[in-house]
Amino acid sequence: MIIQLQQGIPAELLEVILQEVKGIGFKANEVKTQDAHYIVGIGKKDFDIRTLGQLPGVADIHRVSDEYKLISRKWRVNPTLIDLGDGVVIGEGNFSIMAGPCSIESERQIELVVEHLKANNVKIMRGGVFKPRSSPYAFRGMGLEGLRMFHQLCSQNGIKIITEVMQVSQIEDMMDFVDVFQVGARNSQNFNLLDALGEAQKPVLLKRGISGTLEELLQAAEYIFSNGNEKIMLCERGIRSYESAYRNVLDLNAVPVLKAKTHLPVIVDPSHGIGLRDHVEPMSLAAVMAGADGVIYETHQKPEEAFSDGQQTVNFQESERLIKRMRQAYALRESF
Repeated sequence: MIIQLQQGIPAELLEVILQEVKGIGFKANEVKTQDAHYIVGIGKKDFDIRTLGQLPGVADIHRVSDEYKLISRKWRVNPTLIDLGDGVVIGEGNFSIMAGPCSIESERQIELVVEHLKANNVKIMRGGVFKPRSSPYAFRGMGLEGLRMFHQLCSQNGIKIITEVMQVSQIEDMMDFVDVFQVGARNSQNFNLLDALGEAQKPVLLKRGISGTLEELLQAAEYIFSNGNEKIMLCERGIRSYESAYRNVLDLNAVPVLKAKTHLPVIVDPSHGIGLRDHVEPMSLAAVMAGADGVIYETHQKPEEAFSDGQQTVNFQESERLIKRMRQAYALRESF
């Protein structure tokens, strides 16, 4: 059960509602976000919701059977739109393209990518400054120094940035230099990090775990929302299987299923999903036609010289073609 409270509800009315929820045998969880104030009631007892719905201070009330309640589409029919400012909106009706290198490497690299994105009217750049690598000897990012440089160059050019945060202690230092925090596959069930990002009030791109189910992805998003942050995007980036011909299995089944289950935007990462540069384009186009709200992929001026993930990174010529074809595919999808 989700009870939407009236904005600015007096403390005495709130207390009455909380006591009424507890009185019917439900656990009452108060959630206050950037946009609204809720009580999430957890329990199984059958009751007439009109007894709560008519209480002073209640704006609306919903039955939600899903374990993940706040992100469920069963109570919020209208999709969530995430406004990054300057006309950059992520969600249904606003197909978003996010592109950039796996790792931020240098000032010149950022300048070249920004130039490429601006030429193709792409408003969001991805790039890692803290990199979780399988090998401890691989390049692990430029850290905060790289992030400050990344932010400065992008903000000067009207580009929003998305970058990965790996631990709770990094959030405060990164806050002023990030437009979207990315939670990588390895941290998708780092519940301390998810709790903290819920309190951070900054948009979050939550990637599916390496072997994670959709249920686990949705529950992870519920952690963020229940701690006060409604600005969440879900990202399908492929899951690990026994197949060795490509990096991961890009589960495009997940796109329409997630769109049916949640009001949150759904983004697809074909670069990590297939892990092979030559096949990023067809998988990106397939993601568009599957109903994705956006695609995030890796591009670099010279992928063969990239510090990380060069094998799955497209060059600028390939990226330009991909951008044009994704927009054509989206226009075709919307014409159906």
